[in-house]
Amino acid sequence: MELIYKNEVYQMDKIQSLFQEWQKMQPLKPVAQKSLDDKFRLEFNYNSNHIEGNTLTYGQTKLLLFFGETSGSGKLRDYEEMKAHNTGLYWIDVMAKDKDHQLTERDIRDLNKIILVEDYWKTNHKDGSRYKINVGVYKTRPNSVITATGEEFHYASPEETPAMMNDFVSWIFREMSEETMSPVEFASLLHYRYIRIHPFEDGNGRIARLLMTYVLKRFDYPMVIIKNEDKDNYLQILHQCDIRVGLTPSDGANAKLEDIAPFVEYMKQQLAWSLDVCIKAAKGENIEEEDDFAKQLELIRRTAVQKNNKPKFSPEEVWDVLEYCFFPITERLIKALKPADAFFSQIMYYNLLFKNDPESKGLHVNDVMRNYADRQTKDYVNYAKSMNFYYEFIGAKNEYIENINFRLKETFRIKFNADEYEVQYGDTIQKFDYQKYPTDSLVEEIIAWYKNSVLTAIERASKK
Repeated sequence: MELIYKNEVYQMDKIQSLFQEWQKMQPLKPVAQKSLDDKFRLEFNYNSNHIEGNTLTYGQTKLLLFFGETSGSGKLRDYEEMKAHNTGLYWIDVMAKDKDHQLTERDIRDLNKIILVEDYWKTNHKDGSRYKINVGVYKTRPNSVITATGEEFHYASPEETPAMMNDFVSWIFREMSEETMSPVEFASLLHYRYIRIHPFEDGNGRIARLLMTYVLKRFDYPMVIIKNEDKDNYLQILHQCDIRVGLTPSDGANAKLEDIAPFVEYMKQQLAWSLDVCIKAAKGENIEEEDDFAKQLELIRRTAVQKNNKPKFSPEEVWDVLEYCFFPITERLIKALKPADAFFSQIMYYNLLFKNDPESKGLHVNDVMRNYADRQTKDYVNYAKSMNFYYEFIGAKNEYIENINFRLKETFRIKFNADEYEVQYGDTIQKFDYQKYPTDSLVEEIIAWYKNSVLTAIERASKK
Protein backbone atom coordinates (compact mmCIF):
# COMPACT_ATOMS: atom_id res chain seq x y z
CA MET A 1 0.00 0.00 0.00
CA GLU A 2 1.42 3.38 -0.98
CA LEU A 3 1.77 5.82 1.88
CA ILE A 4 -0.12 9.07 1.69
CA TYR A 5 1.95 12.15 2.54
CA LYS A 6 1.17 15.79 1.98
CA ASN A 7 3.13 17.33 -0.84
CA GLU A 8 5.13 19.55 1.49
CA VAL A 9 7.67 17.88 3.75
CA TYR A 10 8.04 19.65 7.07
CA GLN A 11 11.72 19.92 7.94
CA MET A 12 12.76 20.69 11.49
CA ASP A 13 13.58 24.31 10.70
CA LYS A 14 9.96 24.85 9.57
CA ILE A 15 8.63 23.26 12.76
CA GLN A 16 10.99 25.41 14.78
CA SER A 17 9.92 28.53 12.91
CA LEU A 18 6.25 27.86 13.63
CA PHE A 19 7.04 27.09 17.26
CA GLN A 20 8.98 30.34 17.72
CA GLU A 21 6.16 32.34 16.14
CA TRP A 22 3.73 30.66 18.52
CA GLN A 23 5.94 31.36 21.56
CA LYS A 24 6.23 35.06 20.72
CA MET A 25 2.45 35.33 20.95
CA GLN A 26 2.35 34.16 24.58
CA PRO A 27 0.43 34.72 26.74
CA LEU A 28 -2.86 34.50 24.85
CA LYS A 29 -5.96 36.42 25.77
CA PRO A 30 -8.16 34.31 28.10
CA VAL A 31 -10.91 33.93 25.48
CA ALA A 32 -8.46 32.76 22.82
CA GLN A 33 -6.74 30.37 25.27
CA LYS A 34 -10.04 28.80 26.29
CA SER A 35 -11.11 28.39 22.68
CA LEU A 36 -7.81 26.71 21.87
CA ASP A 37 -7.88 24.44 24.94
CA ASP A 38 -11.44 23.36 24.18
CA LYS A 39 -10.58 22.68 20.56
CA PHE A 40 -7.63 20.42 21.40
CA ARG A 41 -9.39 18.67 24.27
CA LEU A 42 -12.38 17.78 22.13
CA GLU A 43 -10.38 16.76 19.06
CA PHE A 44 -7.84 14.68 20.99
CA ASN A 45 -10.40 12.78 23.09
CA TYR A 46 -12.76 12.18 20.18
CA ASN A 47 -10.15 11.03 17.66
CA SER A 48 -7.89 8.99 19.96
CA ASN A 49 -10.87 7.02 21.28
CA HIS A 50 -12.46 6.60 17.86
CA ILE A 51 -9.25 5.05 16.53
CA GLU A 52 -9.77 2.35 19.17
CA GLY A 53 -13.43 1.76 18.30
CA ASN A 54 -15.36 4.18 20.52
CA THR A 55 -18.79 4.81 18.96
CA LEU A 56 -19.70 8.22 20.41
CA THR A 57 -20.33 10.86 17.77
CA TYR A 58 -18.49 14.17 17.74
CA GLY A 59 -21.62 15.83 19.11
CA GLN A 60 -22.09 13.26 21.88
CA THR A 61 -18.44 13.71 22.86
CA LYS A 62 -18.85 17.48 23.05
CA LEU A 63 -22.04 17.23 25.11
CA LEU A 64 -20.31 14.83 27.50
CA LEU A 65 -17.03 16.73 27.97
CA PHE A 66 -18.40 20.27 28.10
CA PHE A 67 -21.90 19.81 29.52
CA GLY A 68 -21.79 16.43 31.26
CA GLU A 69 -24.76 15.15 29.25
CA THR A 70 -25.03 11.50 28.22
CA SER A 71 -28.19 11.60 26.13
CA GLY A 72 -28.21 9.47 23.01
CA SER A 73 -27.77 5.86 22.00
CA GLY A 74 -24.06 5.53 22.82
CA LYS A 75 -22.88 2.54 24.84
CA LEU A 76 -22.41 3.19 28.53
CA ARG A 77 -18.82 1.93 28.45
CA ASP A 78 -18.04 4.30 25.56
CA TYR A 79 -19.28 7.22 27.69
CA GLU A 80 -17.27 6.02 30.68
CA GLU A 81 -14.08 5.55 28.66
CA MET A 82 -14.43 8.96 27.00
CA LYS A 83 -14.76 10.66 30.39
CA ALA A 84 -11.89 8.61 31.79
CA HIS A 85 -9.68 9.42 28.80
CA ASN A 86 -10.34 13.11 29.37
CA THR A 87 -9.23 12.62 32.99
CA GLY A 88 -6.10 10.90 31.72
CA LEU A 89 -5.39 13.86 29.44
CA TYR A 90 -5.78 16.27 32.37
CA TRP A 91 -3.42 14.11 34.47
CA ILE A 92 -0.83 14.09 31.68
CA ASP A 93 -1.04 17.88 31.51
CA VAL A 94 -0.43 18.20 35.26
CA MET A 95 2.59 15.89 35.12
CA ALA A 96 4.05 17.66 32.08
CA LYS A 97 3.87 21.05 33.83
CA ASP A 98 5.75 19.71 36.85
CA LYS A 99 9.30 20.00 35.52
CA ASP A 100 10.72 18.25 38.59
CA HIS A 101 8.61 15.14 38.09
CA GLN A 102 10.17 12.23 36.25
CA LEU A 103 7.83 9.76 34.53
CA THR A 104 7.78 6.34 36.22
CA GLU A 105 6.37 2.90 35.49
CA ARG A 106 3.88 3.55 38.27
CA ASP A 107 2.66 6.63 36.39
CA ILE A 108 2.09 4.57 33.24
CA ARG A 109 0.28 1.81 35.14
CA ASP A 110 -1.86 4.46 36.87
CA LEU A 111 -2.63 6.01 33.48
CA ASN A 112 -3.88 2.64 32.21
CA LYS A 113 -6.06 2.36 35.30
CA ILE A 114 -7.43 5.87 34.79
CA ILE A 115 -8.45 5.47 31.16
CA LEU A 116 -9.92 1.96 31.51
CA VAL A 117 -11.79 2.80 34.75
CA GLU A 118 -12.13 -0.71 36.21
CA ASP A 119 -11.53 -4.41 35.52
CA TYR A 120 -13.83 -5.91 32.88
CA TRP A 121 -14.30 -8.96 30.69
CA LYS A 122 -13.72 -9.29 26.96
CA THR A 123 -14.59 -12.00 24.49
CA ASN A 124 -12.00 -13.64 22.27
CA HIS A 125 -13.78 -13.64 18.91
CA LYS A 126 -11.51 -16.41 17.64
CA ASP A 127 -12.87 -19.07 19.99
CA GLY A 128 -15.63 -17.36 22.00
CA SER A 129 -13.70 -17.63 25.28
CA ARG A 130 -13.78 -14.80 27.79
CA TYR A 131 -10.88 -13.25 29.65
CA LYS A 132 -10.53 -10.56 32.27
CA ILE A 133 -8.83 -7.23 31.65
CA ASN A 134 -7.00 -6.22 34.82
CA VAL A 135 -6.45 -2.48 34.64
CA GLY A 136 -3.12 -1.03 35.66
CA VAL A 137 -1.46 -4.45 35.48
CA TYR A 138 1.02 -5.59 32.84
CA LYS A 139 -0.31 -8.26 30.50
CA THR A 140 -0.39 -11.89 31.61
CA ARG A 141 -1.10 -13.38 28.17
CA PRO A 142 0.58 -12.78 24.81
CA ASN A 143 -0.98 -10.11 22.58
CA SER A 144 -0.68 -9.81 18.84
CA VAL A 145 -2.42 -8.37 15.77
CA ILE A 146 -3.13 -9.66 12.29
CA THR A 147 -1.45 -7.48 9.68
CA ALA A 148 -2.95 -6.40 6.35
CA THR A 149 -1.07 -9.30 4.72
CA GLY A 150 -2.70 -11.81 7.07
CA GLU A 151 0.41 -12.43 9.18
CA GLU A 152 0.38 -12.54 12.98
CA PHE A 153 2.53 -9.80 14.48
CA HIS A 154 3.64 -10.31 18.10
CA TYR A 155 4.43 -7.72 20.73
CA ALA A 156 6.64 -8.30 23.77
CA SER A 157 5.77 -11.43 25.72
CA PRO A 158 4.42 -11.15 29.30
CA GLU A 159 7.79 -12.42 30.53
CA GLU A 160 9.72 -9.75 28.59
CA THR A 161 7.43 -6.86 29.43
CA PRO A 162 8.60 -5.83 32.96
CA ALA A 163 12.27 -5.58 31.95
CA MET A 164 11.43 -3.77 28.70
CA MET A 165 9.24 -1.25 30.52
CA ASN A 166 11.98 -0.64 33.07
CA ASP A 167 14.42 0.08 30.23
CA PHE A 168 11.80 2.20 28.48
CA VAL A 169 11.28 4.50 31.45
CA SER A 170 15.05 4.72 32.08
CA TRP A 171 15.53 5.77 28.46
CA ILE A 172 12.87 8.49 28.83
CA PHE A 173 14.71 9.85 31.89
CA ARG A 174 18.03 9.96 30.02
CA GLU A 175 16.54 11.67 26.98
CA MET A 176 14.73 14.24 29.12
CA SER A 177 18.10 15.10 30.65
CA GLU A 178 20.31 14.97 27.55
CA GLU A 179 17.85 16.24 24.87
CA THR A 180 19.61 14.53 21.96
CA MET A 181 16.47 14.78 19.80
CA SER A 182 13.93 17.44 19.02
CA PRO A 183 10.66 17.13 21.00
CA VAL A 184 8.71 15.80 17.99
CA GLU A 185 11.42 13.21 17.25
CA PHE A 186 11.51 12.16 20.90
CA ALA A 187 7.71 11.93 21.09
CA SER A 188 7.57 9.86 17.88
CA LEU A 189 10.24 7.40 19.03
CA LEU A 190 8.60 7.10 22.46
CA HIS A 191 5.25 6.31 20.81
CA TYR A 192 6.84 3.72 18.55
CA ARG A 193 8.90 1.95 21.22
CA TYR A 194 5.93 1.83 23.59
CA ILE A 195 3.61 0.35 20.97
CA ARG A 196 6.13 -2.38 20.16
CA ILE A 197 6.15 -3.42 23.83
CA HIS A 198 2.34 -3.20 24.17
CA PRO A 199 2.58 -3.74 27.94
CA PHE A 200 -1.14 -3.90 28.80
CA GLU A 201 -3.96 -6.10 27.58
CA ASP A 202 -5.97 -3.04 26.52
CA GLY A 203 -5.54 0.72 26.18
CA ASN A 204 -2.05 0.69 24.63
CA GLY A 205 -2.83 2.88 21.62
CA ARG A 206 -4.45 5.57 23.74
CA ILE A 207 -1.58 5.52 26.22
CA ALA A 208 0.99 5.82 23.40
CA ARG A 209 -0.72 8.99 22.18
CA LEU A 210 -1.09 10.35 25.72
CA LEU A 211 2.62 9.75 26.43
CA MET A 212 3.47 11.51 23.19
CA THR A 213 1.36 14.43 24.43
CA TYR A 214 3.28 14.36 27.70
CA VAL A 215 6.61 14.82 25.89
CA LEU A 216 5.35 17.63 23.66
CA LYS A 217 3.72 19.51 26.54
CA ARG A 218 6.86 19.05 28.63
CA PHE A 219 8.70 21.12 26.01
CA ASP A 220 5.80 23.61 25.63
CA TYR A 221 4.59 22.26 22.29
CA PRO A 222 0.90 21.65 21.57
CA MET A 223 -0.44 18.12 21.34
CA VAL A 224 -0.78 16.39 17.99
CA ILE A 225 -4.15 15.12 16.80
CA ILE A 226 -4.18 11.91 14.77
CA LYS A 227 -7.53 12.06 13.02
CA ASN A 228 -9.71 8.99 13.01
CA GLU A 229 -10.29 9.37 9.26
CA ASP A 230 -6.52 9.05 8.80
CA LYS A 231 -6.33 5.86 10.89
CA ASP A 232 -5.41 3.56 7.97
CA ASN A 233 -2.53 5.81 6.93
CA TYR A 234 -1.32 6.10 10.54
CA LEU A 235 -1.31 2.32 11.02
CA GLN A 236 0.26 1.67 7.63
CA ILE A 237 3.14 4.03 8.39
CA LEU A 238 3.71 2.27 11.70
CA HIS A 239 3.71 -1.07 9.87
CA GLN A 240 6.28 0.19 7.38
CA CYS A 241 8.47 1.18 10.33
CA ASP A 242 8.06 -2.32 11.78
CA ILE A 243 9.61 -3.77 8.65
CA ARG A 244 12.47 -1.26 8.72
CA VAL A 245 13.14 -1.77 12.44
CA GLY A 246 12.80 -5.56 12.62
CA LEU A 247 9.95 -7.82 13.69
CA THR A 248 11.18 -9.13 17.06
CA PRO A 249 9.89 -7.31 20.16
CA SER A 250 13.43 -6.42 21.28
CA ASP A 251 14.05 -4.75 17.90
CA GLY A 252 10.98 -2.58 18.42
CA ALA A 253 11.71 -1.74 22.06
CA ASN A 254 15.17 -0.49 21.04
CA ALA A 255 14.26 1.10 17.71
CA LYS A 256 16.53 3.84 16.41
CA LEU A 257 15.29 7.21 15.25
CA GLU A 258 16.51 6.79 11.66
CA ASP A 259 14.55 3.55 11.32
CA ILE A 260 11.22 5.23 12.01
CA ALA A 261 11.78 8.18 9.65
CA PRO A 262 8.35 7.77 7.94
CA PHE A 263 6.59 7.99 11.31
CA VAL A 264 8.64 11.01 12.41
CA GLU A 265 7.75 12.76 9.16
CA TYR A 266 4.08 11.92 9.72
CA MET A 267 4.23 13.34 13.24
CA LYS A 268 5.90 16.53 12.00
CA GLN A 269 2.96 17.08 9.68
CA GLN A 270 0.47 16.61 12.52
CA LEU A 271 2.47 18.96 14.76
CA ALA A 272 2.61 21.59 12.02
CA TRP A 273 -1.21 21.45 11.82
CA SER A 274 -1.43 21.93 15.60
CA LEU A 275 0.95 24.88 15.54
CA ASP A 276 -1.04 26.47 12.71
CA VAL A 277 -4.20 26.18 14.81
CA CYS A 278 -2.41 27.72 17.80
CA ILE A 279 -1.19 30.68 15.74
CA LYS A 280 -4.65 31.27 14.29
CA ALA A 281 -6.15 31.26 17.80
CA ALA A 282 -3.50 33.73 19.00
CA LYS A 283 -4.36 36.04 16.10
CA GLY A 284 -8.04 35.83 16.98
CA GLU A 285 -8.88 33.95 13.78
CA ASN A 286 -11.54 31.26 13.46
CA ILE A 287 -10.03 27.85 14.33
CA GLU A 288 -13.05 25.79 13.30
CA GLU A 289 -12.45 23.49 10.37
CA GLU A 290 -14.93 23.01 7.57
CA ASP A 291 -16.08 19.68 8.97
CA ASP A 292 -16.63 21.30 12.38
CA PHE A 293 -19.62 23.09 10.86
CA ALA A 294 -21.07 19.79 9.72
CA LYS A 295 -20.39 18.29 13.14
CA GLN A 296 -22.29 21.11 14.85
CA LEU A 297 -25.27 20.61 12.54
CA GLU A 298 -25.17 16.89 13.24
CA LEU A 299 -25.24 17.63 16.97
CA ILE A 300 -28.38 19.76 16.54
CA ARG A 301 -30.03 17.10 14.36
CA ARG A 302 -29.30 14.25 16.76
CA THR A 303 -30.52 16.25 19.77
CA ALA A 304 -33.82 16.95 17.99
CA VAL A 305 -34.21 13.31 16.98
CA GLN A 306 -33.55 12.16 20.54
CA LYS A 307 -36.30 14.42 21.87
CA ASN A 308 -38.84 13.19 19.33
CA ASN A 309 -38.00 9.51 19.32
CA LYS A 310 -38.00 7.45 22.49
CA PRO A 311 -35.08 5.01 22.18
CA LYS A 312 -35.75 1.29 21.78
CA PHE A 313 -33.26 -1.41 22.54
CA SER A 314 -30.89 -2.49 19.80
CA PRO A 315 -29.23 -5.88 19.19
CA GLU A 316 -25.94 -4.32 20.32
CA GLU A 317 -27.52 -3.31 23.63
CA VAL A 318 -28.88 -6.83 24.11
CA TRP A 319 -25.47 -8.29 23.44
CA ASP A 320 -23.88 -5.87 25.91
CA VAL A 321 -26.37 -6.97 28.59
CA LEU A 322 -25.37 -10.57 27.92
CA GLU A 323 -21.65 -9.79 27.95
CA TYR A 324 -21.55 -7.43 30.93
CA CYS A 325 -24.40 -8.76 33.06
CA PHE A 326 -25.74 -12.23 32.23
CA PHE A 327 -22.55 -14.19 31.51
CA PRO A 328 -20.48 -12.70 34.38
CA ILE A 329 -23.28 -13.42 36.89
CA THR A 330 -23.94 -16.97 35.71
CA GLU A 331 -20.24 -17.82 35.66
CA ARG A 332 -19.91 -16.62 39.24
CA LEU A 333 -23.06 -18.54 40.13
CA ILE A 334 -21.69 -21.82 38.78
CA LYS A 335 -18.51 -21.34 40.80
CA ALA A 336 -20.46 -20.44 43.96
CA LEU A 337 -22.71 -23.54 43.72
CA LYS A 338 -19.83 -25.94 43.02
CA PRO A 339 -19.73 -27.40 46.60
CA ALA A 340 -23.28 -28.75 46.12
CA ASP A 341 -21.99 -31.11 43.41
CA ALA A 342 -21.00 -33.62 46.11
CA PHE A 343 -24.66 -34.34 46.91
CA PHE A 344 -25.69 -35.36 43.38
CA SER A 345 -24.53 -37.70 40.63
CA GLN A 346 -25.54 -35.38 37.78
CA ILE A 347 -25.30 -31.60 37.50
CA MET A 348 -26.53 -29.60 34.51
CA TYR A 349 -25.96 -25.94 33.67
CA TYR A 350 -27.25 -24.44 30.44
CA ASN A 351 -28.35 -21.17 28.80
CA LEU A 352 -31.45 -20.76 26.63
CA LEU A 353 -32.00 -17.61 24.57
CA PHE A 354 -35.60 -16.99 23.50
CA LYS A 355 -36.77 -14.60 20.82
CA ASN A 356 -40.11 -12.93 20.13
CA ASP A 357 -41.47 -15.76 18.08
CA PRO A 358 -44.30 -18.04 19.32
CA GLU A 359 -42.58 -21.00 17.71
CA SER A 360 -39.18 -20.26 19.24
CA LYS A 361 -37.97 -23.28 21.23
CA GLY A 362 -35.03 -21.43 22.69
CA LEU A 363 -31.44 -21.46 21.50
CA HIS A 364 -28.83 -23.26 23.59
CA VAL A 365 -25.99 -20.76 23.98
CA ASN A 366 -22.78 -22.50 24.95
CA ASP A 367 -19.17 -21.31 24.88
CA VAL A 368 -18.83 -22.11 21.19
CA MET A 369 -21.90 -20.08 20.23
CA ARG A 370 -21.11 -17.07 22.41
CA ASN A 371 -20.17 -15.11 19.37
CA TYR A 372 -22.47 -12.45 17.95
CA ALA A 373 -21.07 -13.17 14.49
CA ASP A 374 -22.63 -16.65 14.60
CA ARG A 375 -25.62 -16.46 12.27
CA GLN A 376 -28.13 -18.28 14.47
CA THR A 377 -27.05 -16.46 17.64
CA LYS A 378 -27.29 -13.13 15.82
CA ASP A 379 -30.83 -13.94 14.66
CA TYR A 380 -31.96 -14.64 18.22
CA VAL A 381 -30.20 -11.58 19.64
CA ASN A 382 -31.82 -9.35 17.01
CA TYR A 383 -35.27 -10.40 18.25
CA ALA A 384 -34.42 -11.23 21.85
CA LYS A 385 -37.18 -11.82 24.39
CA SER A 386 -35.29 -13.34 27.32
CA MET A 387 -32.09 -15.13 28.29
CA ASN A 388 -32.44 -17.93 30.83
CA PHE A 389 -29.83 -19.77 32.89
CA TYR A 390 -30.92 -23.12 34.32
CA TYR A 391 -29.13 -25.34 36.79
CA GLU A 392 -30.35 -28.79 37.74
CA PHE A 393 -29.06 -31.15 40.42
CA ILE A 394 -30.24 -34.69 39.61
CA GLY A 395 -29.70 -38.12 41.16
CA ALA A 396 -29.28 -37.46 44.86
CA LYS A 397 -26.59 -39.56 46.56
CA ASN A 398 -28.29 -41.69 49.21
CA GLU A 399 -25.53 -41.34 51.77
CA TYR A 400 -26.64 -37.73 52.12
CA ILE A 401 -30.25 -37.58 50.92
CA GLU A 402 -32.80 -40.30 51.62
CA ASN A 403 -34.90 -39.79 48.50
CA ILE A 404 -32.60 -40.59 45.57
CA ASN A 405 -35.20 -39.17 43.17
CA PHE A 406 -34.83 -35.76 44.76
CA ARG A 407 -33.86 -33.13 42.21
CA LEU A 408 -33.35 -29.41 42.38
CA LYS A 409 -33.89 -26.90 39.58
CA GLU A 410 -33.64 -23.10 39.58
CA THR A 411 -33.65 -20.35 36.93
CA PHE A 412 -31.89 -17.02 36.57
CA ARG A 413 -33.49 -14.87 33.86
CA ILE A 414 -32.98 -11.62 32.01
CA LYS A 415 -36.00 -10.27 30.17
CA PHE A 416 -35.65 -7.66 27.41
CA ASN A 417 -38.26 -4.89 27.23
CA ALA A 418 -38.45 -1.93 24.86
CA ASP A 419 -36.96 0.66 27.21
CA GLU A 420 -35.30 -1.43 29.92
CA TYR A 421 -34.32 -4.95 30.86
CA GLU A 422 -35.23 -7.01 33.92
CA VAL A 423 -33.02 -9.19 36.08
CA GLN A 424 -35.17 -11.91 37.64
CA TYR A 425 -34.18 -14.29 40.46
CA GLY A 426 -36.76 -16.04 42.64
CA ASP A 427 -39.65 -13.65 43.11
CA THR A 428 -37.41 -10.60 42.79
CA ILE A 429 -37.29 -8.38 39.69
CA GLN A 430 -34.72 -5.62 39.27
CA LYS A 431 -35.06 -3.21 36.33
CA PHE A 432 -32.18 -1.46 34.53
CA ASP A 433 -31.81 0.97 31.67
CA TYR A 434 -29.84 -0.40 28.75
CA GLN A 435 -26.09 0.23 29.07
CA LYS A 436 -26.40 0.16 32.86
CA TYR A 437 -25.61 -2.97 34.84
CA PRO A 438 -26.01 -4.41 38.38
CA THR A 439 -23.52 -3.23 40.97
CA ASP A 440 -21.11 -5.67 42.60
CA SER A 441 -23.16 -5.55 45.80
CA LEU A 442 -26.33 -6.53 43.92
CA VAL A 443 -24.52 -9.38 42.17
CA GLU A 444 -23.37 -10.62 45.58
CA GLU A 445 -26.98 -10.42 46.75
CA ILE A 446 -28.13 -12.48 43.75
CA ILE A 447 -25.45 -15.13 44.35
CA ALA A 448 -26.33 -15.27 48.05
CA TRP A 449 -30.02 -15.82 47.21
CA TYR A 450 -29.24 -18.87 45.04
CA LYS A 451 -26.79 -20.31 47.56
CA ASN A 452 -29.38 -19.97 50.30
CA SER A 453 -32.07 -21.53 48.07
CA VAL A 454 -29.90 -24.58 47.34
CA LEU A 455 -28.77 -24.89 50.95
CA THR A 456 -32.35 -24.76 52.25
CA ALA A 457 -33.57 -27.39 49.76
CA ILE A 458 -30.71 -29.82 50.50
CA GLU A 459 -31.06 -29.28 54.23
CA ARG A 460 -34.75 -30.21 54.11
CA ALA A 461 -34.11 -33.30 52.03
CA SER A 462 -30.99 -34.53 53.81
CA LYS A 463 -30.89 -37.45 56.26
CA LYS A 464 -31.28 -36.23 59.81
